[in-house]
Amino acid sequence: MGSGEFDLIARYFAPLAGSDGPAYGLSDDAAILSPPAGYDLIFTKDALVADVHFFSDDPADLVAQKALRVNLSDLAAMGAKPLGYLLALSLPKNMNEIESWVSDFTAGLKKDQDQFGWSLFGGDTVSTSGPLTLSVTAIGTVTKGTALRRSGAKVGEGIYVSGTLGDGALGLKCLKDNIDSPSLIKRYHLPTPRLTLGQKLFGIASSVLDISDGLAGDIAHICGLSGLGASIESKLIPVSDAAGKILESFPAYNDLIWNGGDDYELLFTAPDHMAEKIKDISASLMLPLTKIGHMTDKLEVVILDDKGKNLLQGQRGFRHF
Repeated sequence: MGSGEFDLIARYFAPLAGSDGPAYGLSDDAAILSPPAGYDLIFTKDALVADVHFFSDDPADLVAQKALRVNLSDLAAMGAKPLGYLLALSLPKNMNEIESWVSDFTAGLKKDQDQFGWSLFGGDTVSTSGPLTLSVTAIGTVTKGTALRRSGAKVGEGIYVSGTLGDGALGLKCLKDNIDSPSLIKRYHLPTPRLTLGQKLFGIASSVLDISDGLAGDIAHICGLSGLGASIESKLIPVSDAAGKILESFPAYNDLIWNGGDDYELLFTAPDHMAEKIKDISASLMLPLTKIGHMTDKLEVVILDDKGKNLLQGQRGFRHF
Protein backbone atom coordinates (compact mmCIF):
# COMPACT_ATOMS: atom_id res chain seq x y z
CA MET A 1 0.00 0.00 0.00
CA GLY A 2 3.10 2.24 -0.08
CA SER A 3 3.30 5.35 2.02
CA GLY A 4 -0.51 5.53 2.05
CA GLU A 5 -0.50 2.75 4.65
CA PHE A 6 1.29 4.93 7.20
CA ASP A 7 -0.90 7.92 6.41
CA LEU A 8 -4.00 5.83 7.09
CA ILE A 9 -2.56 4.53 10.35
CA ALA A 10 -1.60 8.00 11.58
CA ARG A 11 -4.86 9.64 10.55
CA TYR A 12 -7.42 6.99 11.45
CA PHE A 13 -5.99 4.26 13.70
CA ALA A 14 -3.53 6.03 15.99
CA PRO A 15 -6.27 8.18 17.59
CA LEU A 16 -8.06 4.95 18.57
CA ALA A 17 -5.00 3.87 20.55
CA GLY A 18 -4.56 7.05 22.58
CA SER A 19 -1.25 8.73 23.34
CA ASP A 20 -0.57 6.83 26.58
CA GLY A 21 0.15 3.17 27.26
CA PRO A 22 -0.16 0.44 26.40
CA ALA A 23 -0.13 1.50 22.71
CA TYR A 24 1.37 5.02 22.90
CA GLY A 25 -0.34 6.20 19.74
CA LEU A 26 0.98 3.20 17.79
CA SER A 27 4.42 4.82 17.82
CA ASP A 28 6.37 1.63 18.72
CA ASP A 29 6.68 -1.84 17.22
CA ALA A 30 4.46 -3.31 19.92
CA ALA A 31 2.29 -2.39 22.86
CA ILE A 32 3.48 -2.62 26.48
CA LEU A 33 0.89 -4.23 28.75
CA SER A 34 1.24 -4.82 32.47
CA PRO A 35 -1.51 -7.18 33.69
CA PRO A 36 -3.55 -5.65 36.52
CA ALA A 37 -2.60 -7.08 39.91
CA GLY A 38 -4.89 -9.89 40.97
CA TYR A 39 -6.35 -10.47 37.53
CA ASP A 40 -5.97 -13.07 34.78
CA LEU A 41 -5.75 -11.98 31.14
CA ILE A 42 -8.22 -13.50 28.69
CA PHE A 43 -7.37 -13.65 24.97
CA THR A 44 -9.60 -14.49 22.00
CA LYS A 45 -9.43 -14.03 18.23
CA ASP A 46 -12.00 -14.02 15.44
CA ALA A 47 -11.40 -13.46 11.74
CA LEU A 48 -14.03 -12.09 9.36
CA VAL A 49 -13.93 -12.46 5.57
CA ALA A 50 -16.03 -10.48 3.10
CA ASP A 51 -18.93 -12.50 1.63
CA VAL A 52 -18.42 -15.18 4.29
CA HIS A 53 -19.07 -13.31 7.56
CA PHE A 54 -20.44 -10.09 6.09
CA PHE A 55 -21.40 -8.75 2.68
CA SER A 56 -18.67 -6.92 0.80
CA ASP A 57 -20.99 -3.94 0.34
CA ASP A 58 -22.06 -3.75 3.99
CA PRO A 59 -21.49 -0.32 5.56
CA ALA A 60 -17.91 -0.14 6.84
CA ASP A 61 -18.91 1.10 10.29
CA LEU A 62 -21.19 -1.91 10.80
CA VAL A 63 -18.43 -4.28 9.67
CA ALA A 64 -16.14 -2.73 12.28
CA GLN A 65 -18.71 -2.98 15.06
CA LYS A 66 -19.56 -6.59 14.25
CA ALA A 67 -15.85 -7.51 14.22
CA LEU A 68 -15.47 -6.09 17.72
CA ARG A 69 -18.72 -7.48 19.05
CA VAL A 70 -18.17 -11.10 18.07
CA ASN A 71 -14.90 -10.93 20.01
CA LEU A 72 -16.54 -9.15 22.92
CA SER A 73 -19.06 -11.99 23.01
CA ASP A 74 -16.20 -14.46 23.54
CA LEU A 75 -14.95 -12.31 26.42
CA ALA A 76 -18.48 -12.28 27.84
CA ALA A 77 -18.57 -16.08 27.76
CA MET A 78 -15.41 -16.13 29.90
CA GLY A 79 -16.84 -13.61 32.37
CA ALA A 80 -14.23 -11.05 31.31
CA LYS A 81 -14.18 -7.28 31.19
CA PRO A 82 -12.78 -5.88 27.91
CA LEU A 83 -9.37 -4.23 28.08
CA GLY A 84 -8.12 -3.75 24.52
CA TYR A 85 -7.73 -5.33 21.10
CA LEU A 86 -5.33 -5.90 18.21
CA LEU A 87 -6.56 -5.50 14.63
CA ALA A 88 -5.24 -6.87 11.34
CA LEU A 89 -6.88 -5.45 8.23
CA SER A 90 -6.33 -6.71 4.66
CA LEU A 91 -7.77 -4.38 2.02
CA PRO A 92 -8.22 -5.52 -1.61
CA LYS A 93 -5.74 -3.97 -4.04
CA ASN A 94 -8.55 -3.05 -6.42
CA MET A 95 -10.72 -1.48 -3.70
CA ASN A 96 -12.24 1.88 -4.61
CA GLU A 97 -12.20 4.85 -2.22
CA ILE A 98 -10.09 3.11 0.41
CA GLU A 99 -9.67 6.20 2.56
CA SER A 100 -13.41 6.84 2.70
CA TRP A 101 -14.00 3.21 3.68
CA VAL A 102 -11.30 3.33 6.37
CA SER A 103 -12.74 6.57 7.73
CA ASP A 104 -16.17 4.96 8.15
CA PHE A 105 -14.63 1.75 9.47
CA THR A 106 -12.66 3.51 12.20
CA ALA A 107 -15.73 5.55 13.12
CA GLY A 108 -17.44 2.24 13.86
CA LEU A 109 -14.48 1.11 15.94
CA LYS A 110 -14.57 4.36 17.89
CA LYS A 111 -18.28 4.00 18.58
CA ASP A 112 -17.84 0.57 20.15
CA GLN A 113 -14.66 1.55 21.96
CA ASP A 114 -16.67 4.26 23.68
CA GLN A 115 -19.63 2.01 24.36
CA PHE A 116 -17.69 -0.93 25.79
CA GLY A 117 -14.77 0.87 27.40
CA TRP A 118 -11.69 -0.45 25.62
CA SER A 119 -9.11 0.68 23.07
CA LEU A 120 -6.89 -0.32 20.17
CA PHE A 121 -3.54 -1.80 21.27
CA GLY A 122 -2.00 -2.27 17.81
CA GLY A 123 -2.24 -4.23 14.60
CA ASP A 124 -1.36 -4.25 10.92
CA THR A 125 -2.80 -2.94 7.65
CA VAL A 126 -1.92 -4.65 4.36
CA SER A 127 -3.20 -5.05 0.80
CA THR A 128 -4.40 -8.34 -0.66
CA SER A 129 -5.39 -9.80 -4.01
CA GLY A 130 -8.16 -11.64 -2.16
CA PRO A 131 -11.31 -10.47 -0.39
CA LEU A 132 -11.39 -7.88 2.38
CA THR A 133 -10.37 -9.68 5.56
CA LEU A 134 -10.00 -8.54 9.13
CA SER A 135 -8.94 -10.23 12.33
CA VAL A 136 -9.38 -9.00 15.88
CA THR A 137 -7.57 -10.29 18.94
CA ALA A 138 -9.49 -9.21 22.02
CA ILE A 139 -7.94 -8.98 25.48
CA GLY A 140 -9.95 -8.93 28.69
CA THR A 141 -9.50 -9.38 32.42
CA VAL A 142 -11.12 -11.48 35.12
CA THR A 143 -10.39 -11.68 38.82
CA LYS A 144 -7.76 -14.40 39.17
CA GLY A 145 -9.25 -17.87 39.14
CA THR A 146 -12.78 -16.80 38.21
CA ALA A 147 -12.82 -17.29 34.43
CA LEU A 148 -15.89 -19.13 33.16
CA ARG A 149 -15.29 -22.37 31.26
CA ARG A 150 -17.18 -24.57 28.82
CA SER A 151 -16.53 -27.70 30.91
CA GLY A 152 -18.12 -28.52 34.24
CA ALA A 153 -21.77 -29.30 33.47
CA LYS A 154 -23.42 -32.02 35.58
CA VAL A 155 -26.25 -34.47 34.87
CA GLY A 156 -29.65 -32.94 35.57
CA GLU A 157 -28.50 -29.32 35.45
CA GLY A 158 -30.65 -26.85 33.59
CA ILE A 159 -29.63 -25.46 30.19
CA TYR A 160 -30.22 -21.71 29.86
CA VAL A 161 -29.94 -19.14 27.08
CA SER A 162 -29.96 -15.37 27.23
CA GLY A 163 -32.15 -13.20 25.02
CA THR A 164 -33.75 -14.74 21.94
CA LEU A 165 -32.33 -17.14 19.37
CA GLY A 166 -32.48 -17.14 15.58
CA ASP A 167 -32.62 -13.37 15.07
CA GLY A 168 -29.18 -13.09 13.47
CA ALA A 169 -29.65 -16.05 11.13
CA LEU A 170 -33.12 -14.84 10.14
CA GLY A 171 -31.73 -11.33 9.62
CA LEU A 172 -29.23 -12.79 7.16
CA LYS A 173 -32.06 -14.64 5.39
CA CYS A 174 -34.01 -11.38 5.17
CA LEU A 175 -31.03 -9.67 3.53
CA LYS A 176 -30.51 -12.52 1.06
CA ASP A 177 -34.19 -12.94 0.19
CA ASN A 178 -35.13 -9.25 0.30
CA ILE A 179 -37.57 -9.66 3.20
CA ASP A 180 -38.44 -6.51 5.14
CA SER A 181 -37.53 -6.92 8.82
CA PRO A 182 -35.33 -4.08 10.08
CA SER A 183 -35.05 -5.42 13.63
CA LEU A 184 -33.77 -8.83 12.51
CA ILE A 185 -31.34 -7.28 10.04
CA LYS A 186 -30.02 -5.05 12.82
CA ARG A 187 -29.51 -8.11 15.03
CA TYR A 188 -27.44 -9.69 12.24
CA HIS A 189 -25.29 -6.60 11.76
CA LEU A 190 -25.02 -5.61 15.43
CA PRO A 191 -25.13 -8.48 17.94
CA THR A 192 -25.18 -7.54 21.60
CA PRO A 193 -22.30 -9.02 23.63
CA ARG A 194 -23.64 -10.06 27.05
CA LEU A 195 -20.68 -8.75 29.01
CA THR A 196 -22.49 -7.81 32.22
CA LEU A 197 -24.28 -11.15 32.31
CA GLY A 198 -21.03 -13.05 31.89
CA GLN A 199 -19.48 -11.13 34.76
CA LYS A 200 -22.38 -12.15 37.02
CA LEU A 201 -22.33 -15.89 36.27
CA PHE A 202 -19.24 -16.94 38.23
CA GLY A 203 -20.30 -19.22 41.09
CA ILE A 204 -23.72 -19.74 39.48
CA ALA A 205 -23.12 -21.34 36.08
CA SER A 206 -21.19 -24.60 35.81
CA SER A 207 -20.38 -24.12 32.11
CA VAL A 208 -20.75 -21.20 29.69
CA LEU A 209 -20.15 -20.36 26.03
CA ASP A 210 -21.45 -17.88 23.50
CA ILE A 211 -23.70 -19.12 20.71
CA SER A 212 -21.93 -18.19 17.49
CA ASP A 213 -22.51 -21.26 15.34
CA GLY A 214 -26.03 -22.19 16.44
CA LEU A 215 -27.53 -23.71 19.58
CA ALA A 216 -27.36 -27.32 18.34
CA GLY A 217 -23.69 -27.16 17.46
CA ASP A 218 -22.59 -25.13 20.45
CA ILE A 219 -24.34 -27.15 23.15
CA ALA A 220 -22.42 -30.10 21.73
CA HIS A 221 -19.17 -28.40 22.84
CA ILE A 222 -20.39 -28.28 26.44
CA CYS A 223 -21.54 -31.89 26.17
CA GLY A 224 -18.23 -33.08 24.75
CA LEU A 225 -16.12 -31.37 27.40
CA SER A 226 -18.41 -32.53 30.21
CA GLY A 227 -18.88 -36.10 28.93
CA LEU A 228 -22.67 -35.65 28.83
CA GLY A 229 -25.64 -35.17 26.53
CA ALA A 230 -28.38 -32.58 26.34
CA SER A 231 -32.15 -32.67 25.99
CA ILE A 232 -33.80 -29.44 24.80
CA GLU A 233 -37.49 -28.73 24.24
CA SER A 234 -38.03 -26.74 21.05
CA LYS A 235 -41.12 -25.00 22.45
CA LEU A 236 -39.00 -23.50 25.26
CA ILE A 237 -36.41 -21.89 22.96
CA PRO A 238 -37.12 -18.13 23.14
CA VAL A 239 -37.77 -16.30 19.87
CA SER A 240 -38.47 -12.62 19.32
CA ASP A 241 -41.78 -11.29 18.02
CA ALA A 242 -40.04 -10.33 14.78
CA ALA A 243 -38.65 -13.84 14.35
CA GLY A 244 -42.06 -15.33 15.11
CA LYS A 245 -43.68 -13.31 12.35
CA ILE A 246 -41.08 -14.44 9.83
CA LEU A 247 -41.51 -18.08 10.83
CA GLU A 248 -45.27 -17.83 10.41
CA SER A 249 -44.72 -16.82 6.79
CA PHE A 250 -41.68 -19.03 6.17
CA PRO A 251 -41.95 -22.18 8.33
CA ALA A 252 -39.08 -23.76 6.37
CA TYR A 253 -36.76 -21.38 8.24
CA ASN A 254 -37.70 -22.94 11.58
CA ASP A 255 -34.43 -24.86 12.01
CA LEU A 256 -32.48 -21.59 11.86
CA ILE A 257 -33.54 -21.05 15.47
CA TRP A 258 -31.15 -23.80 16.59
CA ASN A 259 -28.90 -24.26 13.54
CA GLY A 260 -28.46 -20.78 12.09
CA GLY A 261 -25.76 -19.16 14.19
CA ASP A 262 -24.96 -15.44 14.59
CA ASP A 263 -26.87 -15.33 17.89
CA TYR A 264 -24.02 -14.24 20.20
CA GLU A 265 -26.18 -14.97 23.22
CA LEU A 266 -24.81 -16.84 26.23
CA LEU A 267 -25.58 -20.53 26.68
CA PHE A 268 -24.96 -21.88 30.17
CA THR A 269 -25.77 -24.70 32.54
CA ALA A 270 -26.61 -24.37 36.23
CA PRO A 271 -27.94 -26.56 39.06
CA ASP A 272 -31.57 -26.23 40.09
CA HIS A 273 -30.73 -24.51 43.39
CA MET A 274 -29.38 -21.55 41.39
CA ALA A 275 -32.73 -20.92 39.67
CA GLU A 276 -33.73 -18.02 41.96
CA LYS A 277 -30.37 -16.32 41.55
CA ILE A 278 -30.70 -16.63 37.80
CA LYS A 279 -34.15 -15.04 37.98
CA ASP A 280 -32.70 -12.18 40.03
CA ILE A 281 -29.93 -11.62 37.46
CA SER A 282 -32.50 -11.68 34.67
CA ALA A 283 -34.60 -9.06 36.45
CA SER A 284 -31.63 -6.83 37.29
CA LEU A 285 -30.40 -6.84 33.69
CA MET A 286 -33.90 -6.75 32.17
CA LEU A 287 -32.69 -9.64 30.01
CA PRO A 288 -34.60 -12.92 29.55
CA LEU A 289 -32.68 -15.96 30.83
CA THR A 290 -34.68 -18.98 29.73
CA LYS A 291 -34.33 -22.59 30.83
CA ILE A 292 -34.72 -24.69 27.67
CA GLY A 293 -33.69 -28.17 28.78
CA HIS A 294 -31.33 -30.20 30.91
CA MET A 295 -28.08 -32.14 30.77
CA THR A 296 -28.34 -35.95 30.50
CA ASP A 297 -26.09 -38.98 30.87
CA LYS A 298 -26.87 -40.04 27.28
CA LEU A 299 -24.08 -38.97 24.94
CA GLU A 300 -26.35 -37.23 22.45
CA VAL A 301 -27.96 -33.86 21.81
CA VAL A 302 -31.68 -33.86 21.11
CA ILE A 303 -34.08 -31.02 20.44
CA LEU A 304 -37.57 -32.39 20.89
CA ASP A 305 -40.89 -31.24 19.47
CA ASP A 306 -44.22 -31.57 21.31
CA LYS A 307 -44.48 -35.23 20.28
CA GLY A 308 -41.02 -36.16 21.49
CA LYS A 309 -39.48 -36.30 17.99
CA ASN A 310 -35.87 -35.23 17.67
CA LEU A 311 -35.78 -32.27 15.27
CA LEU A 312 -32.04 -32.46 14.67
CA GLN A 313 -31.32 -33.84 11.23
CA GLY A 314 -28.05 -33.63 9.30
CA GLN A 315 -25.75 -30.66 9.89
CA ARG A 316 -25.87 -29.07 13.32
CA GLY A 317 -24.82 -25.46 13.36
CA PHE A 318 -22.54 -23.46 11.06
CA ARG A 319 -19.23 -25.02 10.01
CA HIS A 320 -16.44 -23.59 7.82
CA PHE A 321 -15.15 -27.04 6.84
